[in-house]
Amino acid sequence: MKKLVIVATIAWAFATQAMAADVVKGSINADKAGAKINKEIYGQFSEHLGSCIYGGLWVGENSPIPNINGYRKDVFEALKVLKVPVLRWPGGCFADDYHWMDGIGPKDKRPSLRNNNWGGTIEDNSFGTHEFLNLCEMLGCEPYISGNVGSGTVKEMAQWVEYMTSDGDTPMARLRRQNGREKAWKVKYFGIGNEAWGCGGNMTPEYYSDEFRKFNTYLRDQGQNRLYRIASGASDYDYDWTKVCMEKIGNRMQGISLHYYTCSGWDGSKGSATKFNNDQYYWALGKCLEIEEVIKKHKAIMDEKDPENKIGLLVDEWGTWWDEEPGTIPGHLYQQNALRDAFVASLSLNVFHKYTDRVKMANIAQIVNVLQSMILTDQEGTGHMVLTPTYHVFEMYTPFMEATYVPVDIETETMAVSKAYFKEKEGAKDAGYRPCPMLSASAAKTQDGSMVLAITNVSLDKAQTIQLDVKGYKAKSVSGRILTSKKVDDYNDFNHPNVVVPAPFKDAQLKKDELTVKVPAKSIVVLTLK
Repeated sequence: MKKLVIVATIAWAFATQAMAADVVKGSINADKAGAKINKEIYGQFSEHLGSCIYGGLWVGENSPIPNINGYRKDVFEALKVLKVPVLRWPGGCFADDYHWMDGIGPKDKRPSLRNNNWGGTIEDNSFGTHEFLNLCEMLGCEPYISGNVGSGTVKEMAQWVEYMTSDGDTPMARLRRQNGREKAWKVKYFGIGNEAWGCGGNMTPEYYSDEFRKFNTYLRDQGQNRLYRIASGASDYDYDWTKVCMEKIGNRMQGISLHYYTCSGWDGSKGSATKFNNDQYYWALGKCLEIEEVIKKHKAIMDEKDPENKIGLLVDEWGTWWDEEPGTIPGHLYQQNALRDAFVASLSLNVFHKYTDRVKMANIAQIVNVLQSMILTDQEGTGHMVLTPTYHVFEMYTPFMEATYVPVDIETETMAVSKAYFKEKEGAKDAGYRPCPMLSASAAKTQDGSMVLAITNVSLDKAQTIQLDVKGYKAKSVSGRILTSKKVDDYNDFNHPNVVVPAPFKDAQLKKDELTVKVPAKSIVVLTLK
């Protein structure tokens, strides 16, 4: 990818000079196709946090809100459109406080639990193992269970695996049948702990590696079910954690996680989801794009220890983290979702596509009502629901699932943005800079023989005309959609649900082996070539 680098001399500077050519050049290199883009990269994450589960996914069978066996009907139908491939549960930090036997059996007999991590809310355990796994079956997605290492026992975790996956005449299988489920579920993905370096136990990587080995010994595959065992991996830039786990756990795991949030830090204000200036907008995009360097460094460690590429890197928590919306419950992490968040989603997914040889899964945080969610539901219990700009990115990108990655080279202007979120907070002079390219693109050959191309123009004020040579693919037609809005801080709410929604896109033309696309400022365009 060619980049015209504009070095800022002051923090947050943006070069508005017309330094690039009027027409941006590039190529789609279908003759250099790469790895399959795993559909699990479009995974979701559901935690017992705020109203993600209760009022989001689940309202109960007796709710006046329309439901299917207790699952919110409107939310369920919206998720079906996304073709959710994998859903992670019950946390997050909640996972290492969760004891699964509290969430089975008659609902009126289940004990309550104080959610110590998220606002001290009393959890009634009415949504447990059966409710989660049945939802996954209804959605047609793989369940991803996060097991409790922090406060749980080896016996407890081993019995959970047996309860879910054994079809034999075993104690836990008999208990499951007693609770109404005859046939075992298929459970592929199993996380042995979560954030073991923090809320999952505050462990060192050496200690956690030993704990993984101990717990893993007793997680026996039941019948035909085969667990894909996932280690609790690093946060952001902790490369030593990955190194130690690769050395001491090795091929006992099939995957290791990575958590990366577009967040200004963990102390004090993180900024509003909807009220931000241009500096903060470009900062967010620079921060989200830094995940590429983070992945590359973790991947290099894994490549050295696992040259045959048997262990997957799973970015099983990612997305934006802003301040909670005013008037909502502290600790419930309910935030709005603007067009800026849609750009974070698009740019991040483009990076994941590029490293799909090692990145086998990603799970955005979280699916409903928490952080960078797909869906928001009314907190007053009126039954209203709205789809976020991030939802629309995921829906527009569904053709990338299981498609074959195709490299795209494209010229782009690049600005340097300060790493400081607030000038007065860190001192912009000393904070350093991140690159923020104005254009990002990703392409893939789909299973039906067509080509999908996503182009993201994050510039707030500059449209781009892009000419792409299409190599190794004979396209006869092009169609597409665009996601944009008048302002980058626009968002959808219950009274205005269609402010940021996809629209037909007509400014793409094919001429022989050349594709010309006129991409407006602050827009995401997804094209299908046939």
